[in-house]
Amino acid sequence: MRADESRRGVELLRRVLAGSGADPGRAEGVPVDPGPSGAPGRGSGGSVPASGPARPGADTGERGPAVRRPDAPWLAPETGGPAADDPLRHVVRMPARPGRTAEWPDWTPSSVREALTARGVDRPWAHQAEGAQRVRDGADVVVATGTASGKSLVYQLPVLAALTEDARATALYLSPTKALAADQLRALDGIAPDGVRPAAFDGDTPMEERDWVRRHCRWMFSNPDMLHRSLLPRHGRWSTFLRRLRYVVVDECHTYRGVFGSHVALLLRRLLRVAARYGAHPTVVLASATVARPAEFASRLTGRDVVAVTEDASPHAGRTVAFWEPPLLTEITGDNGAPVRRSAGSEAARMLGDLVLEDARTLAFVRSRRAAELTALGAQRQVADVDPALARRVASYRGGYLPEERRALEAQLMSGELLGVATTNALELGVDISGLDAVVLAGFPGTRASFWQQAGRAGRAADEALVVLVARDDPLDTYLVHHPETLVGAPVESCVLNPVNPYVLAPQLACAAAELPLTEADVDEVFGGEPAREVLGALVDEGVLRRRPHGWFWPETGEAPAARVDIRGAGLGQVAVVEAGTGRMLGTVDGGAAPGSVHPGAVYLHRGESYVVDELDLDQGLALVHPEEPDWRTEAQSVSDVTVRSAEHSRQHGPVGVHFGETTVTSQVVGYRRRTPDGRVLDQTPLDLPAQSLETRSVWYTIDPDALAAAGIDDARLPGALHAAEHAAIGLLPLFAICDRWDIGGLSTALHPDTGLPTVFVHDGHPGGAGLAERGHAVLARWLAATRAAVRDCECRTGCPSCVQSPKCGNGNNPLDKAGAIQVLDLVLTALAVDPSRGT
Repeated sequence: MRADESRRGVELLRRVLAGSGADPGRAEGVPVDPGPSGAPGRGSGGSVPASGPARPGADTGERGPAVRRPDAPWLAPETGGPAADDPLRHVVRMPARPGRTAEWPDWTPSSVREALTARGVDRPWAHQAEGAQRVRDGADVVVATGTASGKSLVYQLPVLAALTEDARATALYLSPTKALAADQLRALDGIAPDGVRPAAFDGDTPMEERDWVRRHCRWMFSNPDMLHRSLLPRHGRWSTFLRRLRYVVVDECHTYRGVFGSHVALLLRRLLRVAARYGAHPTVVLASATVARPAEFASRLTGRDVVAVTEDASPHAGRTVAFWEPPLLTEITGDNGAPVRRSAGSEAARMLGDLVLEDARTLAFVRSRRAAELTALGAQRQVADVDPALARRVASYRGGYLPEERRALEAQLMSGELLGVATTNALELGVDISGLDAVVLAGFPGTRASFWQQAGRAGRAADEALVVLVARDDPLDTYLVHHPETLVGAPVESCVLNPVNPYVLAPQLACAAAELPLTEADVDEVFGGEPAREVLGALVDEGVLRRRPHGWFWPETGEAPAARVDIRGAGLGQVAVVEAGTGRMLGTVDGGAAPGSVHPGAVYLHRGESYVVDELDLDQGLALVHPEEPDWRTEAQSVSDVTVRSAEHSRQHGPVGVHFGETTVTSQVVGYRRRTPDGRVLDQTPLDLPAQSLETRSVWYTIDPDALAAAGIDDARLPGALHAAEHAAIGLLPLFAICDRWDIGGLSTALHPDTGLPTVFVHDGHPGGAGLAERGHAVLARWLAATRAAVRDCECRTGCPSCVQSPKCGNGNNPLDKAGAIQVLDLVLTALAVDPSRGT
């Protein structure tokens, strides 16, 4: 049977449907063209909407239009639409796709070609050859193709060629984690020619080896933290390496977003500036998961013009992708009597058991170590009821196991001895596990890149695989299972960062001045111009830097600032999380996030292990915790106020005003709730924590009261309608900007003192803004259209956690008016469709 004729994925979905009591006949889906990147692209999407065809004219986000083929109807005639309690929402069938190869570039070193051929790589995929040639020609390149598409070869070929041809040349590889750098370094074993001498330089590198790396290594594998704290502050000791630097590789660049990404963007500018001081002008090569506008993002990250390679020519296994929304529970209610859904973890455990009984090798991705154990245990019990001997072939895999235990589990899974494994994202990256029969995701993993990384573990050359996304009780998950074209389609996420954030610029400019005095040319050409000049003026006024005719200088007697600048923090200081019984420091949290994440009574997760907070001392920057595995989770509740400082952009669309600018957010955590895994609220505990002030950026819209009245929203309903629209919008922004709903906040009010009108704000949760509100402003119409669709499509009557309720609402999700939110969003979207130049 040819790969594209396999129906293995459909048959496995039939089993899952039967296990839930749904009609197995509904497993059929619409075949779609996988597109150049392994997932249906812009203009090539398609699916079976299990709840019926999409509503005409519904704008459901940033994606390509679904294709309705005459030979592949939306619903198979014999299946029809689902019952109200049927959990299957959509099915997409993605046929296998063959790869397209190209010839080896003629400059490829013969030893490298022979080594790769010996590993089974007879010829490169077409996108690998294209990207490698562009890099060889001197272009700065970002390769943004699908999971397991061989992005590494795009930089390996030109780097190895350059290091072979020039015995003095050097290269630098940067990754967000030490583990990824170690994996990439191991991949060069047997490929790198003699004399290249690749080596790691990270926090685990012994001191005696660091001198060898500095003197002799020609391809160094490191991370931004070591570049920031060790190499650049002591660049004089690295002058030989920097003078000969030909290539800088930035791997998994999509992880550099938000505040961390803004720091890394300025860190790369510092690196390129110091390299230029030694006469080097290296080519930059970036590798990224599939994201929206990769060239634009990579250019903003590096400060250079970057070209993108996005057409994926690697082969792609066939898959059936199912979108699953757990049914509402009748015996449990949430806030204000709202319905609660069966948990995604419970559904995943049942599916894992069903698939193991079908002899399908399956991974179930869950959120925490404890969830991995519970999911595996639930599946084992289910399997044991049918075949006790089969239960031992189900296990969990998570961080915290000994290395030999993990290797044994991996080998058992690959050999087929293990059939079912419940895992955290520990099996998402860095472990060569693929070719499985099925993958179940208990909740959207946060980004489209992670979704396809996890889904990519399923799929063999000759058999179609099954991928099931099980929605959590969350607006974003709800939206995705009702609108799969935003996932199985064009990239919907943009990596956002803000290199001119003054809270990031100030420490980075101080570090840069300590490395080399800053000149006017540096300010204009490297660090962003006027925003940097304003920050430098403030640093001079504070005595941090000195201004001289030739530029800005770090005081010679001052200690280098890099050691005190946390590139992964938000600029409000750090709170240390310490185990009270042992004095062991588990980690740190940003000072601004501490009241919401490590308040007294909070459940704090560290590497999948859970702790309960005993005490939080913000003045001392200390949170004391003890280990505990409670049968509940905590949700902080906060209240906030927003003051408008300045509006950078304002435009009027008839009765609706749209604004983006600088705001001050005053927030206070006032209590927390304890919830059971199935969503029930156990109790609510008040807290007495100080209010915090945050200078950040917001996007907001105002509405004329007369227009609201004309739409049928009277004064009594207005607060609940705006409040519900605000909550839903916060839940959907991560669809358009890679972030978490906890990275953003909001406020809605029927009369805001700064606008004098009914107003809805959504703000960045980071000092100075991380680009999230700015991204929301840029895609406001698409974002609010997706928000409206999520609220409208949720089957609850008056509002629930899947649409308009927020887990962090300090007002106990009261008042909320779901129908009013739809009316508000319809009014705003209608206004945004009017050309503002017409003055109406």
